Amino acid sequence: MVENPYVKQFPDLMAGKKILYVHGFASSGQSGTVKRLRIVFPNATVIAPDLPVHPQEALDLLHRICEEEKPDLIIGTSMGGMFTEQLYGFDRICVNPALEIAETMKAHGMTGTQQFQNPRLDGVQEFYVDKAMVKEYKEVSEKRLTPRPLQKERELKPEELEDFAREDKKNIFGLFGDEDDVVDTFDMFHAAYPQATHFHGGHRMDDHSFMHSVVPVIRWIDDRQEKRQRPIVYISLSPRPLQGERELKPQPSFVKAVRLLIEKYEVFFVASPAEYAATESWLTEYVGVPAWRHTIYTYRRDLLYGDYIISSEKEGDTMATLIEFGSDTFKTWDDIIEYFARLGGQ
Repeated sequence: MVENPYVKQFPDLMAGKKILYVHGFASSGQSGTVKRLRIVFPNATVIAPDLPVHPQEALDLLHRICEEEKPDLIIGTSMGGMFTEQLYGFDRICVNPALEIAETMKAHGMTGTQQFQNPRLDGVQEFYVDKAMVKEYKEVSEKRLTPRPLQKERELKPEELEDFAREDKKNIFGLFGDEDDVVDTFDMFHAAYPQATHFHGGHRMDDHSFMHSVVPVIRWIDDRQEKRQRPIVYISLSPRPLQGERELKPQPSFVKAVRLLIEKYEVFFVASPAEYAATESWLTEYVGVPAWRHTIYTYRRDLLYGDYIISSEKEGDTMATLIEFGSDTFKTWDDIIEYFARLGGQ
């Protein structure tokens, strides 16, 4: 049963699969994020170990779990994101990864006696971080950004490692809170991995950032794993509520429509190339992660191949069914929501 009405269940997503969650510093496998994962994906198996406080022991444990459990997806937050980045060869999401964890520990008073923020299975409530342990974290973190198989029967040739690294980059996503005041490793991560973007939120994930930033990425990963092709819906943003440099907020029903549509459809946003900067800013502010890599800039919308296009103007001989926003049939976004609800993903 869903305890928080803001959190929604998706029984079909990651169904029958294994999700490995890697917690952050001074946390445990009993964190709120783990509970969220189990609620949102009730038919997935969520593996969430309590990590040893010594980083190499923690990394060794994660390697063993990966070898034994073969998780379909790994999600790591903060320090856990640093470990997750190093679990090469698996689909994985790093949320606010503390890639320079030793520097983060020193900058934020994470030394001396530390209290665990969540209960652990061994009952231990505190631990001590000294200079030697900080050095251990520094050494482990410096293994970052060098993709190589976790297990290999022989020493790989340089060109084989390059091929592996090239493929591995397709498996990893980085999500970075635009209000994170603890770590800032976006540039470092993005220099190595192209699939990195920001979301609205701070260092710790809450219900909003999880549901509207992490879950869409999990959906993309699950679709790719299942070779699932969803019907395509284009949402035309031209003309749209942008007058020069003045931005207007979208109707709440627009935001609601986008969130419902992405659950069943592959949604793309379409705008004129002349409006690139304003469109990017507007989508970042009001749509967020679902618009990332799902925005098309073109003057020839009649060439878009898909199933539906939502637009307030005629699109000519478009190859998608026109849903004319503002018409007698679709006066409001609520009308569009009702229409697609009846379609049920068709």
